[in-house]
Amino acid sequence: MEAKSIFHSAVRKRIRKHWQLYFLVAIPLVFLITFKYVPMAGVIIAFKDYSVVKGIYGSEWAGLKYFQYFFDSPNFALLLKNTIGLSIYGLIAGTICPIVLALALNEIRNARFKKWVQTVTYAPYFISTVIMVSIMILFLSPSEGLINKIMGLFGADAVNFLGEPGYFKSLYVWSDVWQNTGYGAIVYLAALSGVDPQLYEAAKVDGASRFQKIWNVDIPGIMPIIVVLLILNIGNMMSIGFEKVFLLQNQLNINSSEIIATYVYKVGLLGANFSFAAAVGLFNSVVNFILIISANTLSKRFSSSSLW
Repeated sequence: MEAKSIFHSAVRKRIRKHWQLYFLVAIPLVFLITFKYVPMAGVIIAFKDYSVVKGIYGSEWAGLKYFQYFFDSPNFALLLKNTIGLSIYGLIAGTICPIVLALALNEIRNARFKKWVQTVTYAPYFISTVIMVSIMILFLSPSEGLINKIMGLFGADAVNFLGEPGYFKSLYVWSDVWQNTGYGAIVYLAALSGVDPQLYEAAKVDGASRFQKIWNVDIPGIMPIIVVLLILNIGNMMSIGFEKVFLLQNQLNINSSEIIATYVYKVGLLGANFSFAAAVGLFNSVVNFILIISANTLSKRFSSSSLW
């Protein structure tokens, strides 16, 4: 009991001494508990025939009924294919492009030009999704779009880019890359600034070319950051942004653009089938959890970098 009392006294003394730091930690902790953990209690409606009148705890149990309904849906294979395909495509392009931009910017010695390039590549990040989709619709319009106007000058026929299912994934991913690459490169530029200058001196003495310096010094220097961000992105593979896909979606490209998020919105939320929406959301979360655990385990096995 005496040891326990001494421990509690030491804890209270530490808290009084550093109360400002504990207060700063408490703010995000309260936010996480209030908006992330408390709402998790609502997951129970995925296993119930939820009724707004009866409430969550008054509704009858349905077991795995809504999970089975989702898995037996004739659209399940298509939804999974589109969601995973779009995620992997976006993951690869969205990982490589910021790294390449950061490495290129790191090689620029003209400070004014470097700042100009950073500003130009970073600015699209502040464009809202709605504005971004509007720009795409205006540029890609088959009748008045700038792209088709330019193609017409060379005698090419107009193409309805947003109406062709085969173009949807590329339009979605590369517009995302254009919008987010500059922002993503900032993290890698910060990591590159922390690379030991002696390594560059050693590479210069050894007569390494610029490409060899990038390959043998820069990339290994930022590899821990690359691995951590890659793991986090893999953990969000099933959580593709609903808003942009939904805004770009139409009846012509539906076979390529219909993903789990848009399907849940149409069937679950518009149809007031909240239990179904919760079941699919829980399925997505479980898959994301398995992916992030698997990615972290593989990273620990094959490299020295991981989240935990």
